[in-house]
Amino acid sequence: MVQQDTRPLRPRLRYRFDNLVAGGTTALIGWFALACLAVVVPASTVLVWADRSSPATLAGRLTAVWVSVGQTLKIGGAVGSPLYVLASVTLALVALLFVSTLVSLITTGINERVLQLRRGHSTVLEAGHTVVLGWSYQVFAVVGELVAANANQRRSAIAVLAPKDKVEMEEEIATSVPDTGRTRIICRNGTTTDPVVLARVSPQTAKAVLVLPPDGEEGDAHVVKTLLALGAALPRPGDAVVVAAVRDTRNHVTARLAAGPGGHVLCVDDIVARLLVQTALQPGLSLVYQELLDFAGDEFYTADVGGLAGRTFGEALLSFTTSSVVGLLRLDGTVALNPDPGTTIDPTERILLISQDDDTAVQADAASCVDEEAIVTALPRAPLAQRLLLLGWNRRAPLMVQQLDEYVGPGTTLDVVARGDDTTLYGARGLAAARTRLKVTFRSGDITDPAVLDKLDVPSYDSVIVVGETDRTPTVSPTAAPDASTGSGTDDRTLVTLLHLRAIGEAVHRELALTTEMADDANRLLAPVREGADFIVSGRLISLLMTQISESRHLACVFEELFRAEGNELYLRPVTDYVRTDREVTFATLVESARRRRECAVGYRLRAQAATGPAYGVRINPDKRQRLRFTDGDWLIVLAES
Repeated sequence: MVQQDTRPLRPRLRYRFDNLVAGGTTALIGWFALACLAVVVPASTVLVWADRSSPATLAGRLTAVWVSVGQTLKIGGAVGSPLYVLASVTLALVALLFVSTLVSLITTGINERVLQLRRGHSTVLEAGHTVVLGWSYQVFAVVGELVAANANQRRSAIAVLAPKDKVEMEEEIATSVPDTGRTRIICRNGTTTDPVVLARVSPQTAKAVLVLPPDGEEGDAHVVKTLLALGAALPRPGDAVVVAAVRDTRNHVTARLAAGPGGHVLCVDDIVARLLVQTALQPGLSLVYQELLDFAGDEFYTADVGGLAGRTFGEALLSFTTSSVVGLLRLDGTVALNPDPGTTIDPTERILLISQDDDTAVQADAASCVDEEAIVTALPRAPLAQRLLLLGWNRRAPLMVQQLDEYVGPGTTLDVVARGDDTTLYGARGLAAARTRLKVTFRSGDITDPAVLDKLDVPSYDSVIVVGETDRTPTVSPTAAPDASTGSGTDDRTLVTLLHLRAIGEAVHRELALTTEMADDANRLLAPVREGADFIVSGRLISLLMTQISESRHLACVFEELFRAEGNELYLRPVTDYVRTDREVTFATLVESARRRRECAVGYRLRAQAATGPAYGVRINPDKRQRLRFTDGDWLIVLAES
């Protein structure tokens, strides 16, 4: 007995159709021919028999049916002798075969071209564009800042090359940077370590090339290989500014050798460690750098010396009312930050200043706005002994300990609390013996455990630094698409620690002096701390630095000096050391007072607005004619020698 198939009709028909398609081209042609005849012949018969003007005889009607079928199927439908009809049908079939083949070839060629374009394998024919090599979570910050930098340009382009699907890259960038203004974003697929593939983004005609470190432990090695490939693709150095970044300090020298004499390589670990230390000792400094590094506010520019040639640098400080002079750019490309006020300005030099844009640096004398009676003279303050607390330990922590030893006053103590295996792994205790000013002690403990934090008496410390406690992230291939959760493991532990610290601060009704390191800028918005707290987001920080240098190559020297212990750095110092607070004063008065201490005043921070966004009391490059009444808790932002 045959068992009846009870399955639904649609799946059975679909199954039979799939088997038909799997039968090959010959079977498909045969079945499609039968299907066409099964539809066309009956339909033509109905048309002929329904037509009142059709022939009355059966032979005439059959002939009309044949003509209709032939015209419908494009095989002629000629009538006459059998040989004539056969020849006519043969010619029609041959013509149909050739036309179909030609259409198929054209369609295939167009599809292949469209597929090639969608894969991102075509060559970018641009000049003066910016090339971004590699893909990581930093690419969105880089593209966003480049778009902001090119906002006043009539036509600009950014070409991104990465081993990732072109359409996916375009969609992700469009989601993160929805408004690109006049800047076109061009994505190309391919490995960045192949000189032939690099040609797809035309680095030889670009104004800047940025090499991003991919996510994963092998990211630095990939950056080095990309720089070598770039050198092979550009055997003769052009005008393009090459900027790269590596994470590990140990790979910095190797990457600089691969970049060549004209390349600039940033070390993430070194820069983040230095800025963490500087911010921990000067709360609010991270906000100052944020304002200086992004293109939304005021940043570094250069201007012609104009009428300042032959005059002194001290006179130049009050020669721009809406720009803050900070140094000189020499003819050989070197930068002199905060030179001696008596330094004579050479006509071949350029003025380095902070301004809203490159066209707002206009000379206008502000010396008449100085109020001599408001200026006070205070001796520089010596570093005081402090109690510092470091929660967590990672690869950058040893660099932080070394930096702290150079900045702090004698007698300063640093208590480190981290899991014991981490401190042993990095040889943390071996650092303490080599310190001259800083006394370092280590305690083993889980910083996410509230019981551990309660035993530390956290409110008694002058400053607390929280860093990502581990670098144990899964190994990711440099050619693989980055995981959106990169750094989330460390950030998750940091968020838990901050939550407990907030509870400790609320219990004693005090705001703890916190400086926090994070990997992902999105996690910063989740941090349970007050508005305007100090955060060092490593990915965003390096992205901003790379973008700034790509737009002005001389800024590499500026940032190199700002982020080291020697030379000139940014400081937040009590405004009472410069002017009286019992009256309104112009910012020009502060500039003049700072000049007499061999410093460049570039802004201020108001304590009353320290928790109010978006500036949190920070004002960079105010108009020198602006009058303001300061209080005893306000700070002046100056560029000065350490």
